[in-house]
Amino acid sequence: MRQQKGITLVALVITIIILLILAGISIASLSGSGLFDNARKAEKEYGDSQNKENSTLQDYEKWMDNYLTNGTK
Repeated sequence: MRQQKGITLVALVITIIILLILAGISIASLSGSGLFDNARKAEKEYGDSQNKENSTLQDYEKWMDNYLTNGTK
């Protein structure tokens, strides 16, 4: 009787096929639920809020520079 060590090539191929099927199902369910669209929308909203915050900070900085340049009133 021959002693077997390790896994066979067939078992390895079957495992890889099962993993590929599971990956395909999960990718299809993620893209079908709009998760990627929501992520893009959130990224755009984050960028818009950053731009608004930077604009507000620049306005405050200009106001402070003007206030300090012209002296206290």
